[in-house]
Amino acid sequence: MAECGRKALSVLEAARSRYESLQISDDVFGESGDDSSDNPFYSTSGDSNSDNCCMEAGDDQRSGETVSCQSGGPPGSVSITQAEEDGWSDTLQDITVAPYNETYGPTQRMPATATCMDFFQLFVPDNAIQNMVTQTNMYAKKYQERFGSDEGWRNVTAAEMKAFLGLVTSTSVHRCESVLSIWSSGFFSNRSIALKMSQARFEKILKYFHIVAFRSSHGSHGLYKIQPFLDSLQQSFGCSTFRPSQTQVLHEPLIDEDPVFITTCTERELRKRKKRKFSLWVRQCTSTGFICQIYVHLKEGQGPDGLATLKNKPQLHSMVAKQLCQNLSGRNSIIFTGPSITSLNLYQEFEKQEIYCCGLLSTRKSDCTGLPQCMLVNPESPQQRGQSRSMMRGNTSLISWYNKGHFRFLTNAYSPTKEGVIIKRKSGEIPCPLAVEAFAAHLSYICKYDDKYSKYFIFHKPNKTWQQVFWLTISMAINNAYILYKMSDAYHIKRYSRAQFGERLVRELLDLDDCSPTQ
Repeated sequence: MAECGRKALSVLEAARSRYESLQISDDVFGESGDDSSDNPFYSTSGDSNSDNCCMEAGDDQRSGETVSCQSGGPPGSVSITQAEEDGWSDTLQDITVAPYNETYGPTQRMPATATCMDFFQLFVPDNAIQNMVTQTNMYAKKYQERFGSDEGWRNVTAAEMKAFLGLVTSTSVHRCESVLSIWSSGFFSNRSIALKMSQARFEKILKYFHIVAFRSSHGSHGLYKIQPFLDSLQQSFGCSTFRPSQTQVLHEPLIDEDPVFITTCTERELRKRKKRKFSLWVRQCTSTGFICQIYVHLKEGQGPDGLATLKNKPQLHSMVAKQLCQNLSGRNSIIFTGPSITSLNLYQEFEKQEIYCCGLLSTRKSDCTGLPQCMLVNPESPQQRGQSRSMMRGNTSLISWYNKGHFRFLTNAYSPTKEGVIIKRKSGEIPCPLAVEAFAAHLSYICKYDDKYSKYFIFHKPNKTWQQVFWLTISMAINNAYILYKMSDAYHIKRYSRAQFGERLVRELLDLDDCSPTQ
C-alpha cells in the first residue's frame, strides 16, 4: 500500500513538473476542490467528452464515419504523389521559433489598497458608465415622445446606473432564474441588496437601458447598439491592461445555459427560451486564462466587417482567426486552435507574420486542403498506444498519434523530432510528440478555466441579442478583473476567492457601507 502511495505521488510530482515547465499557472481562481488539484492531469483519450477545447480527434471513430485507407480521404486532401510534388516528406528536421521577449502580466501596478471596483473599472471606467446614463436617458425621452409619457420615469443618475449594474451582476454570485427574484419572498430573494433600489425603479431602468440610443448613419449592422462599448472593451482587454504569454488559444468559450438550471426547467419553459443568435470567439492567454480579445459573430444579419455573409464555415473560421490575431504580427506568439480553425493555408499565412500555430485536426470539421491523404486515413493494422507518424512541408508538420483513437495535429511551432509525454494517473506516461503534449496541457488548462469561470456568468437572460452580448462581455470583464487582482499586491492583503470577489464587487457597485463579502 505504501509503495502504491509513493508511486502515485511520484506520478503527481512528475505531472506538476511538466505542467509548470509549460508556463501554465496552477489554479488561477485560488479555490480549493477537485478542479484545483486535478489541473496537472489532462484527458487525451478518444472518448473525451469535452468537444470545445480538449482533444476531439478520434471523433471520426465516435461518429461512425471512420476514414479508412480505401476511401479517398477528406475533401481537399491530396494523394501521396501530389503531396510529394507539393513538398511533403517523411524526412523530419528540427525547427526553432524565435524567442518571446515580452514578459506576461499586468501592464500597470495596482496599489495594495486597490478595491474590486478599481480592477473592474480598468475595463468599465466611469466614462463608459456615464455614457450608459446619457444614452439611457436619451432613449427614454425619445421613447416617451413617440409612445406617450411615462409618469413613473425620471432620469437615471451615475450612482443608479452602478447600482443597476450591481443588481444584475449579483446573479453571477447568487444564481437565480430572474434578476427580479432579488425582491421576491422566495428562496432566491436577497434583502441585503434589494433595499438599495426598489423593484419598480429597477424595472424602469431595465426598460430604457441602452448603450447607443439611436442608429448611426455610419453603420446599421446588428451590433450597432453595443459596438462602441465592445470597441472600448477590446482596447482594455488588449495590451493597455495586460500582456499575454507567448502561448494563446483561439476558441469559443462555454456560454450556454447553466446545465443545473436546464435540468430543472419544464419542457414548456425550454421551448420559450430563444436560441442564441450569435457566436463568440476569444483569444485567451493559456498561462493565466486572461481573455485578450473577443469577436462576436451574428448568425443572422450583417456584421460590421461582412463576416455574416460568409456561409462556408472553414472560410468563416479562418477570417475570425485573422480578426483575433491581427495585433500579434511580429511577436513570435504560439496560437493553439481547435479543429474548426486549423488549416494549412491559415498556418502558412500566419507564419509569414511570425505567428506560429499548433492545432488539432478533424477530418469532419477541419479544412484539409493540401494535406496528404495518407496521413488522414486510419491504417488497417492495429496501432500501439503512443505510436506516432509525421510528415513535413517546410516548417509545417502533420502528426498522426494514437491513444485509444487517432489524433492528428498540424503545427509549425514545435519540432516533430522532439518527444513529449502525456502523464495520466491510471496509465502513467504515454509517449507522444512534443506538439501533442503542449496542445494537451494548454488546452486542458483553458477547459478547466472555462469550467470554473462559466459558473460566474451573469445569469440575467434578456431576449435582445445586443443585451445578451453586453452582459456576457461584462462577465468576461469581471473574470479578467479577478485575474489582475490575483496578480496584484492587493491579493496578498485580502485573498478573495472568485465568488467573494464577485460579491464584494456587487456591494461596491451598490455603494453599501458594509462591503465585506459573506463567508
